Amino acid sequence: MSSLRAKIQDVFNEPACEQNRGKDAKARKEGCSKPLTPGAAAGGCAFDGAKIVLQPITDVAHLIHAPLACEGNSWDNRGAASSGPTLWRTSFTTDLTELDVVMGRGERKLFKAIREIKEAYGPPAIFVYPTCVTALIGDDIEAVCKRAAEKFGLPVVPVNAPGFVGSKNLGNKLAGEALLEHVIGTVEPDDAGPYDINILGEFNLSGEFWLVKPLLDRLGIRVRACIPGDARYFDIACAHRARAAMMVCSTALINLARKMEQRWDIPFFEGSFYGITDTSEALRQISRLLVKKGADPEILGRTEALIAEEEAIAWKKLTAYRPRLEGKRVLLNTGGVKSWSVVHALMEIGIEIVGTSVKKSTVEDKERIKQILKDDNHMFEQMAPRELYAMLSEHKADIMLSGGRTQFIALKAKTPWLDINQERQHPYAGYDGMVELVRQIDFAIHNPIWRQVREPAPWDCQTAVREELPSTKSETATLHVVQEFAGTTIDDFGGC
Repeated sequence: MSSLRAKIQDVFNEPACEQNRGKDAKARKEGCSKPLTPGAAAGGCAFDGAKIVLQPITDVAHLIHAPLACEGNSWDNRGAASSGPTLWRTSFTTDLTELDVVMGRGERKLFKAIREIKEAYGPPAIFVYPTCVTALIGDDIEAVCKRAAEKFGLPVVPVNAPGFVGSKNLGNKLAGEALLEHVIGTVEPDDAGPYDINILGEFNLSGEFWLVKPLLDRLGIRVRACIPGDARYFDIACAHRARAAMMVCSTALINLARKMEQRWDIPFFEGSFYGITDTSEALRQISRLLVKKGADPEILGRTEALIAEEEAIAWKKLTAYRPRLEGKRVLLNTGGVKSWSVVHALMEIGIEIVGTSVKKSTVEDKERIKQILKDDNHMFEQMAPRELYAMLSEHKADIMLSGGRTQFIALKAKTPWLDINQERQHPYAGYDGMVELVRQIDFAIHNPIWRQVREPAPWDCQTAVREELPSTKSETATLHVVQEFAGTTIDDFGGC
């Protein structure tokens, strides 16, 4: 527990974070995230954050040393995709019971589970995650993992991030610490080259990275390791031989990028693959860093040629959507890198941003938003569901882009909604991803269902028709009324 406390303090004192450098020593010890409320699961815990970062490593067995519910609540919490191995989709847990806790059988049960996984699946490594229960009862996870690694001849990595130590974001960083301590640098590749890079904080949601990797392949740039999206254990173990790195989500793995630069001299920058302009700039930055590390400067010219070709294709595809979407108003209720990268992407085709959430954004993210929007009036730290509903029901936005948690607010307000968070079904990265994002926004806004649901209900229309019909006192008069109104439609009675 003392080693865990030291790691947490080290993560809180992050010198690569400009906001953290501006704090005094006491404020740094408190960390960046708000303390957790006991019993509240919204937003995730440290265990959840560690699992998010490491589970997309596809050929590794992820073993949860805890009661069954801990694994049940955390499994499949990201829509990451794999191009090969499927072991990461298999759920492993020691399933501790009350009797195991009382009798002190946790460590033996963990060792047995590691042996069973080794014999049944033969993975290149096993990641072991303690949770609140096993951390509180004092199971020595690191000792068991070390003994199992020696016994079974494969890496067994302890991921020491029990839920009670802090927020999901802290768990992200502790997962990065586990990779630094036990994985990265443990294997020496025999094919290292001057065009090798790492991509950090890219989760390959809905296969997004597969839209970007072909661009790098055309430039002769090899992704030594994408951490964690569609990753393999061996690739991550060799990641220390990359020449440069791109940080996609700094709030998750900034500590990993900084320490890899310190230990192995791998320079990094923070960029985005959302939007045409940002994708082009990311490719330029990667090429510049590689040249600084010794690559042939001719890659700069090839990069510009590729950018010109891909931008021309993308803008040609987007031309058809501009007349339909220009001037449309978007409310963006997300956070992190998407709070500014998606804003920039949408403004490129003439869409107006009426608001963007910065709840999970860093100070750097907020500064980028100010530069893009020219002011901070459209930024909000947090908007209550009641306020979101009022804004949408008053038609101050034509569509809301957010995660699944707020979709029902938009649906209740009869407003189009599109999922852009981790549960999304479509990839939005790169040039092709930008075209897909615009296409999905166009589909959502112009879907005829919204015109239908905003019309009065049929029974309200029937009431209006009855009020328009004159009263009759005889069957003959009634027949004349029927004949008079024959062939009329609902619209003839006032526009129901």
